[in-house]
Amino acid sequence: MFEVNLSRFISYFVLKMIWGDFMLFSAILEVFSSIFYFALHVVNTGAFPKALSEEEESALLRKMFEENDISAKNKLIEHNLRLVAHIIKKYYSKGYDQDDLISVGTIGLIKGINTFKPDKNVKLATYASRCIENEILMFMRSSKKQSLDVSLSDPIDTDKDGN
Repeated sequence: MFEVNLSRFISYFVLKMIWGDFMLFSAILEVFSSIFYFALHVVNTGAFPKALSEEEESALLRKMFEENDISAKNKLIEHNLRLVAHIIKKYYSKGYDQDDLISVGTIGLIKGINTFKPDKNVKLATYASRCIENEILMFMRSSKKQSLDVSLSDPIDTDKDGN
């Protein structure tokens, strides 16, 4: 009798652990898939979406600012990811990971689209490229500062005995 209840308990516990791990894995997979879909939204050919024409871009900007249309904003971001890829080529050879640069450049693109003013007679691509470059440069400066940080637990110097 005790063995039957113990085996049921163990079976229940193992199934509960497996189900909990599956749910955690499923949730993590869901988050990563939505992030990758947004950041690397590519067409089936493996290329970025084509650039928008001036008319399409101005219509989407108008919808974004006048109607607060999030889908117009997302479309502007997706169709300007090619600009991010083009700009990071300049900084890729400086020892930074390409994925990090794309992520930081995408953040700069989003900031550029959010702060763009259409009445200033500047193209979105020109304004966004400066925002992307500024964001990448800020990332490089902060990572350079972090590389110079020294932890108190790290040995700074050793004496002749190796202490």
